[in-house]
Amino acid sequence: MRHHTFAPTPPLGWNSWDCYGAAVTEAEIRGNAAYMAEHLKEYGWEYVVVDIQWYEAGAKSSQYRPFVRLETDDCSRLMPAVNRFPSAAGGVGFKPLADYVHGLGLKFGIHIMRGIPRQAVHDNTPIKGTAVTAREIAHPNSICPWNTDMYGVDASKDGAQAYYDSLFELYAEWGVDYIKVDDIAASRLYGTHMAEIELIRKAIDRCGRQMVLSLSPGPAPRELAEPFEANANMWRMTDDFWDQWPLLLDMFDRCEKWEGRPRPGCWPDCDMLPLGHIGIRSVDGGGSDRWTRFTRDEQRTMMTLWSIFRSPLMFGGELRDNDSWTSSLITNREVLDMHRHSDGARQALREGSRIVWTAEGPDGVRYAALFNTGEEAAVVSIPLEGLGMNGAASCKELWSGRELGALERELAAEVPPHGAALFLLKG
Repeated sequence: MRHHTFAPTPPLGWNSWDCYGAAVTEAEIRGNAAYMAEHLKEYGWEYVVVDIQWYEAGAKSSQYRPFVRLETDDCSRLMPAVNRFPSAAGGVGFKPLADYVHGLGLKFGIHIMRGIPRQAVHDNTPIKGTAVTAREIAHPNSICPWNTDMYGVDASKDGAQAYYDSLFELYAEWGVDYIKVDDIAASRLYGTHMAEIELIRKAIDRCGRQMVLSLSPGPAPRELAEPFEANANMWRMTDDFWDQWPLLLDMFDRCEKWEGRPRPGCWPDCDMLPLGHIGIRSVDGGGSDRWTRFTRDEQRTMMTLWSIFRSPLMFGGELRDNDSWTSSLITNREVLDMHRHSDGARQALREGSRIVWTAEGPDGVRYAALFNTGEEAAVVSIPLEGLGMNGAASCKELWSGRELGALERELAAEVPPHGAALFLLKG
């Protein structure tokens, strides 16, 4: 499938939601993009994503204002709010901002909600290139349970495909490289909206520009893995993920459930990384303006699991505030090399609070991630044959850079509570 070539490795980037909610500004996008270009691009970080409600002039936080007027054009399409994105003035949309991001050698992404704006339906505005109006393609009973911006689109109606085609024609003109579509993968009340996913897939294929397609929220149903792979590049395995240990602990079950599915162009998604300075204008996740509530050991556990599983990595904090510890988590070349080039990640052991994941690397290399989800330090061990290795192996811990020398029969390490260790083994 051609769209799989758009994301041959798991995407790495920054998303505005965890720190700015629905209220991010153009200046903040530009600032984080500049930081990424200077400090992270050389490590493979490349996507800069504007999250939800960039079309809502009065957005203040992650709390949505219901039934307010939104910025739209005369073809039923949402447009950036000029008071928050000044370069969008004159109807040019996100093109100037995307040009800025591209000029830094990075890629530009946006978030959208599935469907068509309710106000376009109520105003009965036209669909570009057709005699159809918004009211004729809307599915008024298909609504998002947590946001009032949109009605669903009835895929059976004439004009439904034309509407989505017009959206992605616009996004291609702007220079969008990555599109996150929300309220589509696993609606809490209405299930998965596969018909609209298929409309979106066709629209991207027709727009003339490669765009990575990410579907939210989760948990995406595992039994729909093949339809997701046929239409998208990423799909969320979880609802919104925040800096709370029970959510991180739960991710081990979710990764085990999706084991074997990550591969080029197809990336089950553990959601954003709530690291660094988050909650600046976001009140979701049980907190406000803060540094991540994860301990350093929990942060390392999250980065280790996301990386060996090969989830996309979308940083959620304000990049310009990163301290040396936070930076070290996202610039470890050997960990990122595993994330980019490993294969076949699987859970090799789970005994109570002791968990081991392993994956294969190039030239016979093996990776092993040792986790301790308990409340006290513990020795986590596994025979080398449980990692698919025969005979002795040299061993290096990747987070610390410490060489362990030759191992004869097993890999073992004392791991702190809620912590992880990550090893590279060569036979």
